[in-house]
Amino acid sequence: QVQLVESGGGLVQPGGSLRLSCAASGSIFIITRMGWYRQAPGTQRELVAAVTSAGTTTLADSVKGRFTISRDNTKNTVYLQMNNLNSEDTAVYYCNALGTTITHTRFEAWGQGTQVTVSS
Repeated sequence: QVQLVESGGGLVQPGGSLRLSCAASGSIFIITRMGWYRQAPGTQRELVAAVTSAGTTTLADSVKGRFTISRDNTKNTVYLQMNNLNSEDTAVYYCNALGTTITHTRFEAWGQGTQVTVSS
């Protein structure tokens, strides 16, 4: 079993910043990719950013230049630094991890979600 615990969401004014964190724990051998998805009411969940174990990053076009994803492999933790937030960033943000357990079983895990609200 692999568990993801998220933190860092909240209410912020337009133009403000937030930093999300997600820590993975459990029977992990390796996490090949960690990332963040978001889902606003009435929309489908979308990829925001992801980072591989080698450090290769992917960012949605809508957040390029504003969001940065980073990862601490020693702590199995991923961070999402969000700057210059706007109302369209309002959503529930979910952490995601893909990897292999110590029994060599592939896994995909999701966090419980953290609300990010951008409003004045």
